[in-house]
Order: sequence, then structure tokens, then C-alpha cells
Amino acid sequence: MSRARADEEEYWHSSKFRAFTFDDEDDELSQLKESKRAVNSLRDIVDDDDDDLERVSWSGEPVGSISWSIKETASSSTSLLEGRDSSLQKGSSSYAAFPKQVSSYSLSSLFKGEDLMCYSPCLSLSALSDTGVKNYAPELRRPKAEYKDYSSDWSPKDTVRRMQRGKVCSLERFRSLQDKLVLLDEAVAGHDGNVITAVLIFLKRTLRREILFRELEVRQVALCHLIHFLKETGEQKLLLDLLRLCCFSLSLQLSQYREHLNIQDVEKRREFLKGCIGLPFSAEDTSHIQDHYTLLERQIIIEANDRHLETAGQSEIFRKYPRKASILNMPLVTTLFYSCFYHYTEAEGMFSSPTNLKKTFKIPDKQYVLTALAARAKLRAWDDVDALFTTKNWLGYTKKKAPIGFHRVVEILQRNNAPVQVLQEYVRLVEDVETQLNLATKYKCHDVVIETYRDLKDRIQLTAYKCKVERGSAEEEKINSILNNVVRNAS
Repeated sequence: MSRARADEEEYWHSSKFRAFTFDDEDDELSQLKESKRAVNSLRDIVDDDDDDLERVSWSGEPVGSISWSIKETASSSTSLLEGRDSSLQKGSSSYAAFPKQVSSYSLSSLFKGEDLMCYSPCLSLSALSDTGVKNYAPELRRPKAEYKDYSSDWSPKDTVRRMQRGKVCSLERFRSLQDKLVLLDEAVAGHDGNVITAVLIFLKRTLRREILFRELEVRQVALCHLIHFLKETGEQKLLLDLLRLCCFSLSLQLSQYREHLNIQDVEKRREFLKGCIGLPFSAEDTSHIQDHYTLLERQIIIEANDRHLETAGQSEIFRKYPRKASILNMPLVTTLFYSCFYHYTEAEGMFSSPTNLKKTFKIPDKQYVLTALAARAKLRAWDDVDALFTTKNWLGYTKKKAPIGFHRVVEILQRNNAPVQVLQEYVRLVEDVETQLNLATKYKCHDVVIETYRDLKDRIQLTAYKCKVERGSAEEEKINSILNNVVRNAS
């Protein structure tokens, strides 16, 4: 038992913790040792050289407090890099060269509820600069006046002035129509196009378009800015509504109508033209725009159908005469020529029928005959050409009649290399004798020239013309026969 008791006493006396004793001296000694160990353990957590926890700054504030951390963080932002460079050059780690370690206890760590014990004992300068200075110091040092840009205390005039200086101003505080109009008037009075456009974008977003258009109608400067803005952004529907509801000059309306030339997509161009119909043009111009829209709509239908026929090879005329270009966006005369070339025999009820186009767009007879003649002569369809000029009177008699004059018919036929027999037939229909002779001589219609001189009983001209025909030809024999008959009758 004595040995066990001796071992137990040795155990308690050899431990770093002492057993409870009523001895005052032993108790004071143990408290001193425990305090020393606690201090040493705290120094292990924080660097050994850092004793700022026991210091007081020059301002009298305890080092490490919240107010001290704010000032220390802001002031260390500029001295941190200088201290780093100088310490690297001198090769020393003096206390003055480095910022105080406690500056890492920034507001971010306090607000996040982080304990000092979670930081590593070896906290580097880069970590201090990244967390303490870059992220938090600029926000803490921002002037209080900067936040007035987002306040609701600015008047319309002050708001416009700040926008001219490039300041960010919220326009959402202007909620009533009167405030918004005052803001717009102030922007116009400031003569700054960017500010005017910014205010107009705000009004376009927050006002009904009828109210906006009504107010802009008496504010021409703002109206012109909005029109230019809508053109730049391509908001064609809103622009057309604006032009339709407001009164504008004819030049502005025509300028808007010409915008269809810049639209490449055919469906978008068709919709644009449909919107232009409602613009306040004159009755004649409105009719023209309506025809333009109807023509493009008709061209879209014809193009889709003919492309299918050409691809499928179901039509002989498309196989024999392949299309060289699309009919889309072509003029009315070109569309009529195309229709007379590929769809001449179609019924009037078809969109691609020439007679349908003539009736829909009220094409004059002269224009229709000229176009149809050129198309059918190019195809060398002489029967169609003959039927084009053949008419019947009320008695059933047929005769040829040309609203363009037969002299023009002869010229068109000759340009399309019509045979001499066809040319001579239409040269004979020219009423003016002198014109008839000139055309017959020019295009070498010998029979017409000989018959004309015979009817005129002009022996001299007939003899002279004998020298222009080939010897031994039928024309020379015909001239000799006429001359002999004239001599025989004279005798």
C-alpha cells in the first residue's frame, strides 16, 4: 500500500497540472505559470512580433477596434506596396517595413463573423492586399456625394445637367405625364442629342404610343430625334405608326417610302409596303403604293409557282427557254413581259395571266400591245402576233388595227428577226405612203416597193430601183413585166 501511495504522489507531482492545495504559495505559483502558458499560446496564434493587441493608437483608440480597422485599412492601401518594395530592396523584415498585422482584421471579417483563430499564423502580404485593400477599402472611401446620383431629389433641370456631364441618373422617379414632359422640354432646351434620345427612350418605354405621338406632334425637335432613332434601330412598324398619326411633309413621307429599297427580304418588304398604304399621301400616291404592294404580292405567288414548274420540268416552255432571273421586285412592265412570254395562253382568272395583269393594274392598250408584241415576237409566235392586231366589227368582218401604229410594229418585228413575208404584210398596213416606202426600202421589202411605185405610176423610180435588186431574181422580172405593160398600154 505504501508503494502504491508513493507512485500516486509521484504521478500527481510530475504532471503539468497540480492538484488542489490550500497552500497559498503553491496556488499563486500555479496561477502565474498558467497565465504565462496562455500568453505564449496566444502568441503562437498571432505572430510573435505582433503585440498590437496591447497597444493604443495615437488617437487614443484601442488598436484592433472597428474604428481603428477602418482607418488602418484605408491608410495601408497606399503604403502597402511601398513597404513591400523597400523591404525587398533592403533584404530585411523590420517592423516599419511591413504593415501592422492586425490590419488584416478588416470589417469584412467582423461582419462575416469570422474568428481570429481561423486565420493562418503565416498570413502573407499578398493576402492582406487582396482582401483588405482591393475589395473593401474603395467602397469605404467612396465620397458620400456619389450616392446622390441614384437619389430621387434631382429636379428635371438638374437631371438633364448631370446627364450632360455623363453622370448616371435614374429617370424612374418621373412618373407623372407632366414631369416627363418637363424633362423632355429641358432636354430639348439643353441642345444635347444624346440626352434627348435617352429621354425619348424612357418616354417610349413608359408612355402609351398614342399619348407619346400626340405630345411629340407639337415638339418637332424631339419628333425628328425619335424618327432618326427608330430608323437606326429598324423599328419600322412603330415608325410607320408615327408617320401615320402625325402630320408630316410630303418629302418626309416619300423618304420613308423609299426605305423599302433597303429591305432585302421580300416578305419583310411586302409587310413594309402594306404599312405604307396608310401614310397620309395624296389619293394618287396612295393608289400607286397600293399597286406596288399588290404587284409584289402577285410576284411572290408567280415566282413560287414557276420555280416549282421549272425544277420539276413539267412545262415545255421552261425547258426550252430557262429563266434567266427572278421576277421578284421587278417593275410592272417587266412583269407583264414575263407573263406574256411564259403565260400568254392562261385564262384571265389566273394571277399570272397577262389579261389579268392588264385588268388589275389598268395597263393602257398601247403599253399592253407593245409588251405583248415584243414577247411573242421574241418567241417567233407569228400567229399570236397576227391575232394581237386582228379585230372584228359588228358585222363580223375582220381587219387589222394597231393602237401603236403599224410602223412601230414593223420596227419591233424587224428587231426580232421576223421573216420578210411577215414584215411585208405589216409594211403594207402603214397608211402613210412615204413612210411605207422608206420602211420597205430600209428593210428590203422589194415587193412592197415595186407595188407602191406601180400604183404611183412612177416609171423613173421603178427603173432606178431595178438596179438595186439582184439580176435574174423574181423582183427583176416583176419590174420588167410592169415596165413592159406600161409601154404596151402607152402604145
